[in-house]
Amino acid sequence: MVNDLILSSPLPGLPDLGAPAPGAPVQLSRRAKAAVVVRLLLNEGAEIPLEDLPEELQSHLTKAMGQMRTVDRDTLSAVVSEFAQEVERIGLRFPGGIAGALNALEGKISPQTAERLRKEAGVRQTGNPWARICEIGAEKLLPILQSESIEISAVMLSKLDVKKAAALLSMLPGPRARQITYAVSLTGAVTPDAVERIGLSLAMQLSAQPVGAFDSGPVERVGAILNSSTSVTRDDVLEGLDETDQGFANAVRKAIFTFGNIPKRIAPRDIPRVLREVDPADLLIAMAGAEAAGMEASAEFILENMSGRMAASLREEMQEIAPPKPADHDTATSNMVAAIRELEAAGELILMSDDEE
Repeated sequence: MVNDLILSSPLPGLPDLGAPAPGAPVQLSRRAKAAVVVRLLLNEGAEIPLEDLPEELQSHLTKAMGQMRTVDRDTLSAVVSEFAQEVERIGLRFPGGIAGALNALEGKISPQTAERLRKEAGVRQTGNPWARICEIGAEKLLPILQSESIEISAVMLSKLDVKKAAALLSMLPGPRARQITYAVSLTGAVTPDAVERIGLSLAMQLSAQPVGAFDSGPVERVGAILNSSTSVTRDDVLEGLDETDQGFANAVRKAIFTFGNIPKRIAPRDIPRVLREVDPADLLIAMAGAEAAGMEASAEFILENMSGRMAASLREEMQEIAPPKPADHDTATSNMVAAIRELEAAGELILMSDDEE
């Protein structure tokens, strides 16, 4: 709003007072008033997203500020008062054009509708293209690194956060990864305008891809469903998938995380963190029924990586309670898995792959 008021819709001029009387505010142009307001807000520590404005307006503002030296208190008070009155007169502001409306409604209307309206109007998303690119998952960015030139790939890799860039490199063949990594060392002379043009091109390329009906792939969806199923149902479904499509079945197995996967998928140092999020009642039932369910290795792994006193106390409780029913054990282990998945989604825990040491 501040941007639009001070630049896009310049403030009206001060009244023509003729020759200024002693102590009267000096009459300023609209651009000069904008410079005064911006300078005052910056002095007060306000964050003004001036970079979102068109370059022409940014240039006008910079030149206006460069031409000014000092402003007396009466003039400053008059400009601030006029600016405040302009702000108070605004009741509601709408984004300009279809592009602005689509950005305002992002997440509120379906992706399919947004994409159709964008194509019909012939507009693209506004704002910083790299901010949108950085929000996209690594699996969707991977095709760009595989198909674009080494130089473009190096620029994109340089704009991503370190964790995502490392994940993408690990997905590439060795020679390709080495070429892109070396090209990063040659990006020092790339201009900001070139980086922005590359970002706009990549953002348009990504937005041109057809919108899928599901947020995740079939392997992830089936894995999530089987994660919440009973062990009997899960084993039966996987057995059926083996007969129909063994490759898909193996991929689903890798996507599944159960109580039995804990020793292979969770680092020993992360067990105390997991136990802090797990209901003690679920932990006791899961541990007590682990041997009968063929998951004794998981129970021992947990006991070995908790404090000695807590492990001794838990062993005593496991001996004192009656063997839990299979259904109760399934519920307890499912609750534990859900707690672990929440830690993973929050970025507080990383599940290792089955073959990772």
